[in-house]
Amino acid sequence: MKFTEQLLELPLMQGMSRSDLNEVVAQTKIGFLKIAKGDDVIVEGAPCTHLYLLVSGSLWVESHSDDRSYFIVEEMAAPNILQPECIFGMTQRYTKTFRAITDCSFIRLEKSEVLRLSTEYMIFRINLLNIICTQSQRSLRIPWRVPAQGIRNKIARFVELHSIRPAGRKEVVVKMEDLAKMIGESRLNLSRELNRMHEEGVIDISRGRFVVHALEKLRD
Repeated sequence: MKFTEQLLELPLMQGMSRSDLNEVVAQTKIGFLKIAKGDDVIVEGAPCTHLYLLVSGSLWVESHSDDRSYFIVEEMAAPNILQPECIFGMTQRYTKTFRAITDCSFIRLEKSEVLRLSTEYMIFRINLLNIICTQSQRSLRIPWRVPAQGIRNKIARFVELHSIRPAGRKEVVVKMEDLAKMIGESRLNLSRELNRMHEEGVIDISRGRFVVHALEKLRD
């Protein structure tokens, strides 16, 4: 019963009837995976041949720029799904590294099982399409958003655009000169604003990095 309740909380299973869920459990090749605290779950660039469903625990998610000059680390908590958009499309490889903050439990589904479940269960298919379509719609709206005004809002927008979700803790590892260029501000003005934010307690700063405690509280 506990396992069934956990499945019903997963993004791809939400809305399924218990009878359908029992069929899924009985007829699907489900892989169960335990990852110890501190271990990598997936490394950036690995082929996406399975869907990983995070049942319990929490992860660090590390996202790098193409030139490796900066990266952002954020937290992902269960229940969740790891980059479902990567299992289809032009490039079927993970673009982020996932590392366990705590001991984690996963359900792992082969691509063939994902296709079968999408064919046989409308709720599963709708859930998967909703996740991927929502990501696509958000990405398509980015070029049309009103530009951020003020240094603090520009910093917040930069972090938001490079994050999985626009809230929570974010660790940004970047040279101040590079960040200043990317947000269109001087190095001096950026440094002053970061120090003000540090004094207010909304971020911690150190050489070449800063930590946003709660991105949703960062904007003016």
